[in-house]
Amino acid sequence: MEKDSTKTKKTSCPVEITLGVIGGQWKVLILRELFKGVKRFGELHRSIRGITQKMLTQQLRNMEKDGIVHRKVYPQVPPKVEYSLTPLGRSLEPILESMRDWGIKHSKEGKGNR
Repeated sequence: MEKDSTKTKKTSCPVEITLGVIGGQWKVLILRELFKGVKRFGELHRSIRGITQKMLTQQLRNMEKDGIVHRKVYPQVPPKVEYSLTPLGRSLEPILESMRDWGIKHSKEGKGNR
């Protein structure tokens, strides 16, 4: 089981703290979808190819514990749950945009060197 909640780790390294919040295979993909707006669980599951329901649930719970995702439950039948980014989660957007830009540049430069 992956333990990546920063609340359970004590570190003074800012990069390690950031990686603890956004690290792993799925979190950046979940963030990418939530940057677009509020999503229901099923929408998230369909938009992230290869993620299981169990893994999505686990990652969303970790992200909620870290304070970057808000979970809103509507009292109705069938239950309706929506996920959105908190202001802290939204503050990760420029970081991920920089990572995307670096990836685009790196993939273009690396094609001739492999």
